[in-house]
Amino acid sequence: MAKQLLINDLDKEGIATLAGYKAHGGYAALEKAVKMKPEEVVSEVQKSGLRGRGGAGFPTGMKWSFIAKPPGVPRYLVCNADESEPGTFKDRYLMQRKPHILIEGMIISSFALGANTSYIYIRGEMMYQFHILEKAIQEAYDAGYLGKNILGTGYDLDLYVHPGAGAYICGEETGLIESLEGKRGNPRIKPPFPAVKGVWQCPTVVNNVETLAAVVPIINMTGDEYAKIGIGRSTGTKLISASGHINKPGVYEIELGLPVEEFLYSDQYCGGIRNGKKLKAVVAGGSSVPILPGEKLLKTPKGEPRLMSYESLSEGGFGEGTMLGSGGFIVMDEDTSVVKNLWNFTRFYHHESCGQCSPCREGTGWMEKILHKFLDGHGTMADIDLLWDIQSKIDGRTICPLGDAASWPVASAIRHFRSEFEEYVKNGENMRDIQHYYRVNNLQPA
Repeated sequence: MAKQLLINDLDKEGIATLAGYKAHGGYAALEKAVKMKPEEVVSEVQKSGLRGRGGAGFPTGMKWSFIAKPPGVPRYLVCNADESEPGTFKDRYLMQRKPHILIEGMIISSFALGANTSYIYIRGEMMYQFHILEKAIQEAYDAGYLGKNILGTGYDLDLYVHPGAGAYICGEETGLIESLEGKRGNPRIKPPFPAVKGVWQCPTVVNNVETLAAVVPIINMTGDEYAKIGIGRSTGTKLISASGHINKPGVYEIELGLPVEEFLYSDQYCGGIRNGKKLKAVVAGGSSVPILPGEKLLKTPKGEPRLMSYESLSEGGFGEGTMLGSGGFIVMDEDTSVVKNLWNFTRFYHHESCGQCSPCREGTGWMEKILHKFLDGHGTMADIDLLWDIQSKIDGRTICPLGDAASWPVASAIRHFRSEFEEYVKNGENMRDIQHYYRVNNLQPA
């Protein structure tokens, strides 16, 4: 049985409450951490090899070490709970079912960073989870885990939940900070990075829900032990949001390094393709990562089994590989239209663009319009090349990664499924010919 560190006890009675969480070892990591020096906590996270679970996969301990420490200037920790990536739903699942593991992880992390005020920035649509967190935070205050002189250590921390307004762009850390400050959620130009000038121009660390929750088992078991789980630089466990045409959609906690084929077909996880269909394509890490045909997802360019790890999924670059990203694992069967799904993704990115950068503001709109032409039967072969040209002019040319997120699925879909675009063109031409025949002969279709 695979090791589980975050959702191992969700079946335990009352696990969402402080009493239930403590009954199964909750807040033991905090009691251990506050007896350590803050730099020792940071060191444990560095030893663990924990990487950001929100999508970027940047080493968490390294990110913490960057925080500036000017004397007399407050520092902040912000939890990015603005889970907006299509296909990703593991953070809301964790907050709903086990809120105290996030709160404990935030207290430990705030202590390590020297932050006395911290925030959970939650997506505006997640009001159900918002109220669960509010209740759990109050329980933590009442128990002395938050507020003044936590556990008699002299360390003070206030923790607030701040709902956003449902903007995908606020999942980008500087857009989130702008929104938290009460402004429009436009990403900032970097540098300066949040570690130097973040919330209210003070040093700030922004981490994802799952990342901060993972700090709890790291402190409990030590960073060295955590690093033994997983494979290579992909250490520990990862929550995966599995959806699409599979028999068992849901949230799974896997040890990084699990073979993709085992995750997809094992009864322990996805349980295979629904209705006995064949696998066509997979979006492995949320809608912003390249789409891969099934055969390329299961095998690396060298013919070796592909693994659920940061390195293995990206092997072969964007031509042959993809990204683990946020773990939004979307499976498409043989009957799925990649073009139609791509249009849906592109429509989302056009709608969610903040409009600050011209390539993203204009390019996402043009990609949506061109893809709609294919679906409407009016696409041409030249439109395929135009679509490729537009995405290439967005990629890497925007302040934040939303432009990249919009362009990568388009590039990979054309690269791997160009014949499907061409089929839409041919079917559209045939349909127009039939319509023309009925029109000139004054006939009505049967």
